[in-house]
Parts: sequence; C-alpha cells; structure tokens
Amino acid sequence: MPATNTTATYGTITRTFHWLIALLILSMIPLGIRANILAHQIASPEFTGDQSLIDQAVLLFSIHKTLGVFIFFAAMLRILWAISQPKPGTLHPDRHAETFLASLVHWLLYASLVLVPLTGWIHHASTQGFAPIWWPFGQDLPFVPKDAWLAETTASLHIIFERVLVVAILLHVAGALKHHFIDGDATLLRMLRGTPAEGDTSAHSAAAPIAAVGVYAIALGVGAALGLFSHDAQAQATLEAAPSEWAVTDGSITFTTTQLGSEVDGAFGDWTSAISFQPDAPISDTPVGQVETVIAITSIQIGSSTDQAKGGAFFDAETHPTAVYAGDIFNTETGYEARGTLTIKDTQIPVTFPFALTLDGNTATMKADVTLDRMAWNIGTSEPTESNLAFEVAVQLSLVATRNGE
Repeated sequence: MPATNTTATYGTITRTFHWLIALLILSMIPLGIRANILAHQIASPEFTGDQSLIDQAVLLFSIHKTLGVFIFFAAMLRILWAISQPKPGTLHPDRHAETFLASLVHWLLYASLVLVPLTGWIHHASTQGFAPIWWPFGQDLPFVPKDAWLAETTASLHIIFERVLVVAILLHVAGALKHHFIDGDATLLRMLRGTPAEGDTSAHSAAAPIAAVGVYAIALGVGAALGLFSHDAQAQATLEAAPSEWAVTDGSITFTTTQLGSEVDGAFGDWTSAISFQPDAPISDTPVGQVETVIAITSIQIGSSTDQAKGGAFFDAETHPTAVYAGDIFNTETGYEARGTLTIKDTQIPVTFPFALTLDGNTATMKADVTLDRMAWNIGTSEPTESNLAFEVAVQLSLVATRNGE
C-alpha cells in the first residue's frame, strides 16, 4: 500500500495523520468539558475544599494541555504533508454546492487544528496559574508576556475557535456518512482503507478559503456580541481614599507564591493607606507614626486562579471584602519598621516588617518585603498541604507619598 497520495486515494501517511488527530480531538473535547466543570465548581463560593476535585482538575487540565500541544505539532506536520501531496479529486464534480461545502469544511478543519491549540497554548503561557504542560521545555512561549488581558483574550479566542472546530467536525462526519450510506461511493473508503477511486481534481472550490475566513469573522462577531471579550464585566470594590497626613500618589501590593513547583505572581489593584509620620523623629521605642492600609480583596489578580482566590476556601471575598493592616511606625537602630496587625477574614495576627525609606523633601518612597504563612489566616483551606500550593507567600510593598498632598 503506497505511503503517498495519488489522484485516486490517500496514502498511509495521510491516513495515519487523519485518524491520529481525529482520535486525539475526540479525547480532548470531553477532557476539556470535564476540566472546566470542575474549575467552575472549585471557583464557586460554595466550594467546600474537596482536595480530590482539585487534584482531578489539575490532572485533567494537564492532560488536555499536553495533548493540545501534541495536536498543534501534528496538525502542522499534517498541513505540510498535505501541501506536498496531490489531493484526490471529488467524486461528484457536478454537485457544485456540495463540493463547495466540503472544501469549506476542510479549510475550517485545517485552520481550527492550528488555531484552537495555539490560542490555548498562548493562554497557558500568558497566565499565572496551575496545571503544567507535561514536557521538558518549560511553560513559557517566546514573546508571550504574563499578561491578564492577553490571557483572557486568548481564552475567549480558544472557546470561539473550538466551537468552529466542533461544528466543522460534525459537518465533516455527516458528509462522510452521506457519501458512504446514501451515495454509496468510495469517499470514506479512500480515507479508511486506501480504496482507490478516480475523481475530478479540478473541481475543488477556490472560493472555499475566502469563505472560511468569513466564517471565522462571523464566529468572532458572535463571540463579541455574547460578551466573551468584555474582560471588565466583573465589578471590583472601589475604596475611597482615607484622610491622610501623607497622601499616596503611587504604589503596588504584589505577592508571589509557589503552585505546583512554579512561582505565580499576583497583585491587589485597589487599596488605600492613611499615614501619619514624623521623618525627623529620633531613634526610640516611641512610635514616630501610624499606618492603616485597607485592601479590596475583590481586586485580587492571580492569573487563572483569580476566581478561586476570591472563593470561600481562600479569601472569601463575598463575606470578607477587605483586609486591613493597622500599626505603628518605629525608627529603630537598624532602620524603620511597622509593627501592627493584619486582619484577613476576621483573623487578626501581629505582623512586623522593616522597610526602606527614601525622603526627598515632602516626598517619601517606601519599599518592603515580608513573608507570610497563608494558613495562619485560613487562606487556601482546600490546600492543607504544600503538595500543590506552598504555605509561604512573599509580599512586596511599594509606595510613594507626599506630605499634605504636596
């Protein structure tokens, strides 16, 4: 049996590519559906912290992503092989509409086999999150930054292109079954067994690739109309600035944790600080200032784990929408430090951290690093061990403030 194509049938290489990719896709779809169902259960406020569900979701997502990367490379090889080979002719060239539709579906399939795994891969590379790809080449992609907007956009594109792929597969299967059971021709047998059947190689529609672009444009328009690109739909708390002797003009609260052996960065986008401070006060055991920082928990961003972080097993943002750090500022022999309590989920724990302070007239620049244990505040009770998520969280604080808003 020949390995290459002829104008009458498909060779063994083409048929191997076809059935291998078909098998992988039929495995991928239920894996993705089940994994997403589990992800929504874990992210819901009602989630009770069942570790078995988390482990199952991580496993299914890793399998799904790993197979997706394999499909991407298999599809690229399949396309390169198809370009180098003759394509068997259509067996019913007189049926113009049917021939056009068959050619359109083939173009949609080829494009989808590249676009679906590629957008999924870019989403993975741009996301701070869990479920690694099982291969030795790392989790990142060149020129793909860790960016929430990019991750959300490629996630939406992945969904849209996957829907196009499913519809194209259904049409492709329906056409093959029609040819076999209604027309009684060898269209299916050419791909199934390599049965030869001469057709008209000039009847393939040249308009089909243009129509395929149109189909994708329509799919993107439908996705946009359904709000798949509206990434700011979820409301976040907006904190009012507190009266303060020193007005914060810039700053950030970021953190880093370790998830499944990889560092994951997060941030709180909405917070406010009330600061009083005497920069000329001498070294002593007497406070030289006070600080109270209120953080909107709903403003947390931590890649694909953002919704889970807001859930009941973690920060429980619906019940406890803010966290508060309140303390005194001291000028010690080794530098400045804040001594106070951090309240998260109604749990108050003393936290002391030194900070670097630079003064330039009425402008103060502060930077600090502090390591916290998430379990002390019952954050991540669904992850009671460090097998998936580390206990330690490295917090980075940075702000610029001016005295009296000057």
